[in-house]
Amino acid sequence: MRLTIHELADIRQAAQTFVDKMDNRTIFAFYGEMGAGKTTFIKAICKQMGVEEVVTSPTFAIVNEYFAKIPANTPIYHFDFYRIRNVHEVYDMGYEEYISSGAVCFMEWPELIEDLLPENTVKVYIRQTENGEREISF
Repeated sequence: MRLTIHELADIRQAAQTFVDKMDNRTIFAFYGEMGAGKTTFIKAICKQMGVEEVVTSPTFAIVNEYFAKIPANTPIYHFDFYRIRNVHEVYDMGYEEYISSGAVCFMEWPELIEDLLPENTVKVYIRQTENGEREISF
């Protein structure tokens, strides 16, 4: 599937379309260059899922936990692996428990842990075009 965000005002509809297409899948890896809009799009998705907390980049915490209202009180784990130095850090933080929990997991910078991604991971690519639009494919 391909979505285009022409301007920031379009992000809500794109996020809702994404949520509608998630089906029962729970593991999502977001690929894109620095500044492509990974965190911004994940924030919009969380909002469409009913997260009321402030969604922030987990760059320093590595993982943030939120609760969605749709479906009711569903945990969402938001990872940012940008600062990971080696896979031991990932295992030490309890990565396997998060991934096997059945909760929705959104991962930024998954290329740094590519070998640890489960087979059922949905790979989401975000690209900024020359005119500033964002193209999202998954």
